[in-house]
Amino acid sequence: MTTNDVLKEVKGNPVAFQDCFIANSLFLLTSPMLTIPEIPGFLPISSPRGSQLIANWAACDPSFVVVVADMETFQTNDSFHTWTRIRVPPNILTEDERHNVSDVTLSRDGIFFLINGILYLKSYNTFTRLGSNANLPDGGIIGITSRRWCWINYLLKDKERRSDMAIWTENEVYLGYTLLKFVKIVTTEKLKGLLNMSPTATLTIHRVEYTGHPLELALLLNYCIICNTSKTIYLVIYNEDTIQWVFQDFALDVTIDTFLIPYFLYSAKPELLLWDKHRIYYYYHNFTDTGVLQTTTEFGNLSRLSQNSIIHNVLMDYYGNIVVKMENNVMFYFKLKVKDAIKLHLWTNSTVKSLVCFKPSGSMYLLYVFENGKIYPEDYPLKLEAQSITFKTKEKCPYMAFHNDIVHFSYLLDKGQNLSVWAQIVYPENIGLYIIVESYGPKILEMKNKIHYEIASGYCSKTMTITFSQNINYEAVDDYFKLQYENTGLLLVHVRPSELAKTCPISQKVFQISVGCDASKFIAVKGFTKKECLQHDFFYIIEQSYLRDRPSKPLRVKYNWDKYGCPLRVDFREKFRPLVQLYNDNGYVEDVEVNFIVWEIHGRDDYSFNNTMKKSGCLNEAQTWNSMIELNKHLPLEEVWGPENYKHCFSYAIGKPGDLSQPYEIINKSNYNHLVWPLDHSGMYVFRVKILDPNYSFCNLTTIFAIETFGVIPSPNAYTVAAFLFLLMLLFLSILILSYFHYMRIYRKQIYEPLHKSERRKKKN
Repeated sequence: MTTNDVLKEVKGNPVAFQDCFIANSLFLLTSPMLTIPEIPGFLPISSPRGSQLIANWAACDPSFVVVVADMETFQTNDSFHTWTRIRVPPNILTEDERHNVSDVTLSRDGIFFLINGILYLKSYNTFTRLGSNANLPDGGIIGITSRRWCWINYLLKDKERRSDMAIWTENEVYLGYTLLKFVKIVTTEKLKGLLNMSPTATLTIHRVEYTGHPLELALLLNYCIICNTSKTIYLVIYNEDTIQWVFQDFALDVTIDTFLIPYFLYSAKPELLLWDKHRIYYYYHNFTDTGVLQTTTEFGNLSRLSQNSIIHNVLMDYYGNIVVKMENNVMFYFKLKVKDAIKLHLWTNSTVKSLVCFKPSGSMYLLYVFENGKIYPEDYPLKLEAQSITFKTKEKCPYMAFHNDIVHFSYLLDKGQNLSVWAQIVYPENIGLYIIVESYGPKILEMKNKIHYEIASGYCSKTMTITFSQNINYEAVDDYFKLQYENTGLLLVHVRPSELAKTCPISQKVFQISVGCDASKFIAVKGFTKKECLQHDFFYIIEQSYLRDRPSKPLRVKYNWDKYGCPLRVDFREKFRPLVQLYNDNGYVEDVEVNFIVWEIHGRDDYSFNNTMKKSGCLNEAQTWNSMIELNKHLPLEEVWGPENYKHCFSYAIGKPGDLSQPYEIINKSNYNHLVWPLDHSGMYVFRVKILDPNYSFCNLTTIFAIETFGVIPSPNAYTVAAFLFLLMLLFLSILILSYFHYMRIYRKQIYEPLHKSERRKKKN
């Protein structure tokens, strides 16, 4: 289990025990989050007297909850098995301010309270007012919200992170990130221009809510020209990654004082519930299927069915079950895509303040807060309660079973990878059900369906196999990076039966498919570690004649052990072929079989390759480091050659003729190309590897390995030595003979010439 994969599904084996089966359930396993300790002398903080409970919990850790009552604020990290009270230091808030909390949001930074239009943060050690010091307005804030649905794994194309919360005034929207970073993303004046609205019209922000999409945010906007009796509510959706505003096909005419609360459902396409005090409005299938949630009587007016109480809260789980709780604790139940609700049995009396919450298993529980400040959680058997009601109404599910093999909530596809899943529905004969597959997001995957149909003993089964695939070729394109950008993104997929009922078992599966770089992937060269050598840094010298740029003096290099690891010692008479392997967080994945290149990061070029272009099968001259450097002189060495400009040499239509006896500088697992070392000296080489195949991965996969060559410099050839010695002896003998005659001549000159001179003198005398 990885650190980010916190959402699991516990599935029961298909074995009956005393006519019972184990129901599937979700389970969230997260690291513990600390609650804020209660400090003696601090004062309570609460909502106004007589108000309903206000709660918020972490989307990916529903056991971490904060509840604001009208006498205290409570916090828990274990679904209220234990809890603490949140209190604030004196002399910061007045008495009225401490008892006027209108909204609350929980985050890793602490608990945010909205009091009289001002945002406050209660952290582990401090209680702080946030305003211009945090890039937020000093007043006028009308709402705060956080994410409802847990999406741990998601793909960001342009940004490093997504927001945790949204803050808004009547005319501005801010997004909040961890470490108390807040950014204003839009104003109503800017929205008027984006949506082509009249500049004289009045546009205000009604409500902000995160959608079921992990990167999207929705704004409900109040629009009116003469704002006396009526207004129109519009909806726009903002994508945090692409920074795009999309105006939705949504317009609702209401009275000027109407206030609606939105709740985006757990689905692929945007689906929304809106409610006022008395009714719930549904907007299914990307806002195309709309209406008022109906009841058996009173035409959907839930207040008339609950002693004139008003709607307090709406809650949906990951399986499509939706509960509506009234202020007097009357509850109604329906499912996603269902257009009518049933009234559940009364579970508690109408005077107790209560709240419907989630457990980490995904099941619901009721939380009671009593006037004396005590808290009591109680499990709520929603399934049994719903079955008890529907048993009397004789409502039946149109199908017998709905199965699938979608085991993850998030899938990530790299280049060339496909995904196949199946879903099966079993139903009585002659009903005519089928499986619906809905997707929402960019058109970056091809989807093909294959249906297998069987009928036996009056029952039909349809099994649909759904395959998501990619068919983009990234090789030799005009703009490699643009094409990559256009074909990466996040896609939500929703698999469900064509008909649903409140009595149906698990009736949907929502998951996301991301197409892009898997950040957990990395490559390494087999045989290189950081454990099998003396761990220390050292310096070495590279002669200038061994460097690519031929500098005027040698290069002194520091060997960084942390970066380069242990060098592999190789006899320079041996050829070396790096075997590149792909890994991820779970370990080894595969040997990399596609093309890759290597280069010495300090500029050495005193090595070569054993294969020539002709031997490798090239028809035209292949790319080399020298040719790519010549074409990209403005780029650093590590960027001159890569998958973005790779072109193969195995076609007459690509490249140009040239000298095919040159070394072929591209390596893969099967071409038997090796690195060849110089034999007249040893050295230290630090290589970087880069995957060259443009269709292998969206990631820029590189790694480093080091080679230290050694060996005895070979002696010259024996014939050469003999010839050299013969010439040397011949030269010596020649000099000796010449010296003999030279000295003989001197000797004769010294012996005979003086005698002749003396005889001449005698004759003269």
